[in-house]
Amino acid sequence: MALPSPNKRGFPLRRVIVIVILILLASAAWFYTRPKPVSVALTRVERGTVEAAISNTRAGTIKACHRAKMSPPAGGQISHLKVKKGERVKVGQVLLELWNEDLQAQERLAQEQMATAQIQAYQACTQAAQADKDMERAQQLRVKGFISSEGVEQKILASKTSRTGCDAARSQVEQSRSRVETAKATLDRLVLRAPFAGIVADISGELGEYATPSPPGIPTPPAIDLIDDSCMFVSAPIDEVDASAVKVGQRSRITLDALKGKQFAGKVTRIAPYVIDLEKQARTVEVEAGFDEPPQAGKLLVGYSADIEIIHDAHEKVLRVPTATLLEGKRVLLYRADGVLEERSITAGLANWEYTEIVSGLNEGDQIVLSLDRAGVKAGAKVQAEAGK
Repeated sequence: MALPSPNKRGFPLRRVIVIVILILLASAAWFYTRPKPVSVALTRVERGTVEAAISNTRAGTIKACHRAKMSPPAGGQISHLKVKKGERVKVGQVLLELWNEDLQAQERLAQEQMATAQIQAYQACTQAAQADKDMERAQQLRVKGFISSEGVEQKILASKTSRTGCDAARSQVEQSRSRVETAKATLDRLVLRAPFAGIVADISGELGEYATPSPPGIPTPPAIDLIDDSCMFVSAPIDEVDASAVKVGQRSRITLDALKGKQFAGKVTRIAPYVIDLEKQARTVEVEAGFDEPPQAGKLLVGYSADIEIIHDAHEKVLRVPTATLLEGKRVLLYRADGVLEERSITAGLANWEYTEIVSGLNEGDQIVLSLDRAGVKAGAKVQAEAGK
């Protein structure tokens, strides 16, 4: 019996070895080139409060409850400027005076004329009182027969005449008092006083300059801009579509660009009874909201930009997810136990920029994808949850 040749025995063994090597190489290549699971940030479906809110369409503005841009009602040269920019003033404090020496002289003259009229009235009324006494004495003497009827009539006539003189003198006093009041009123037209306590925001004009009141229809810079910074509110435009849901007294959250990361509670205090129609802009309704507790003094300035979020409905202890987890068409990516993402449609309830209420489609404790913007995050993808999520 002939033995098999070495070539015929060795050929199958070499083939097996080559195949094994190729398989190992292919396995190694697949292992090192296989796609790695995408790392994703997850969040759990939880219970909490979801609020329906309306926000302003453009930036709002911090305004003072009282702000007066004042000018003297009469024109004249500025003779006294008694405040500076940034100075705090009290109610009734003199801010500015125009030259008024001529009017002061007229007031002094009116005061002196009134004093003279009062003296004359005193004299005339004293004489009238004496004439009344003489008339009464004459009437008593006539009863006793010591004086004639003609003498009594003369005394009565003298009494009436004196009394008329007294009344005329008193009338002169009242006229003099009116002239004094007129002089004071004219003088006050050249003195600018603070109508309320506040801070001087701006001053237009210097000593010696001529101040002119604004003619009708022609606005001119005010002489003094006075702000009451003890009371402030936010005025912001709301889209006309949302205006019907806004009511006075509704809670609101106020945020300021100047105070990052802080929110202030407030309430709607006023809704404008008209719509603002600006060219190339949406129609809006002006809404005002006051602070429940305003920021500390000095941290809130008139003119700051501000936003208000008006809360018109709220559901408590409902399932909710971050609004950022929703895909178009009210869908989310559910993280399964095997690490694969599953697309899930949900029914949403109330929603805002932060949270959306889940009516159906998810259960409490489900994990959904928060990092939707990462490459490779889609339904069917194998993913790996980030640590701590």
